[in-house]
Amino acid sequence: MSPVGATSAPVLSARGLRKTYGDRVVLDGIDLDVHPHDVVCLIGSSGSGKSTLLRCLDLLEDIDDGTISLDGREVSDPRTDPREVRRSGIGMVFQAYNLFPHLTVLQNCTLAPTRVHGVSADAARERAQRLLERFGLAEKADAHPDALSGGQQQRVALVRALCTEPRVLLLDEITAALDPELVGEVLAVVRAEAEAGMTMVLATHEMAFAREVATRVCFLDRGRILEQGPPAEVLVSPREPRTREFLRRVLPG
Repeated sequence: MSPVGATSAPVLSARGLRKTYGDRVVLDGIDLDVHPHDVVCLIGSSGSGKSTLLRCLDLLEDIDDGTISLDGREVSDPRTDPREVRRSGIGMVFQAYNLFPHLTVLQNCTLAPTRVHGVSADAARERAQRLLERFGLAEKADAHPDALSGGQQQRVALVRALCTEPRVLLLDEITAALDPELVGEVLAVVRAEAEAGMTMVLATHEMAFAREVATRVCFLDRGRILEQGPPAEVLVSPREPRTREFLRRVLPG
């Protein structure tokens, strides 16, 4: 289902996506289109399939059925090299920061552009420094990850992903491991990227943030997208009883 009014072709598309672990169905026929400049927020209870969906879109998990397409090209064929797909346009940031502890912040951010994408060291360094400055981390360029707070490490992880200039950025509960006072600084980076036009799909429990930033909210339940639409509809006037039940549990009041 495409967002109302979308006229451009999807950047990223899933059709009939199905994923099982043994007898447990985790994704059950997911259809999703992500258009340029979309900010798609995936919401739902733990175990609803949000993280698995993101991992499948990034080709970190094999799918059992269905197709995934990037810029109109099917990339879910088992013969496709996932590393080539990620080089051509998908970036992902996880709950865990996954920074290399023995490298400085700047080295973490320039590693993939130079080693994987073939960018010159000077160009990679220039882009990384520009992004670090943009997000208030310029003075941390020569620091190692263990000298940073959790919020700073997650911001560095975001910068590292952006240094590869992805067509689509996937974010998996990136504030879940942070202390509450650090959540805002990470969400500010995501908000800035949304305002700059970055295409994103993010799993989140931050309902206020989803209402403010998302172009579309998808409520997942038992591996299905049960309801999707503009945040003003899904988060304020949901159609489905299951969506209403979930929001009653997670929204204040």
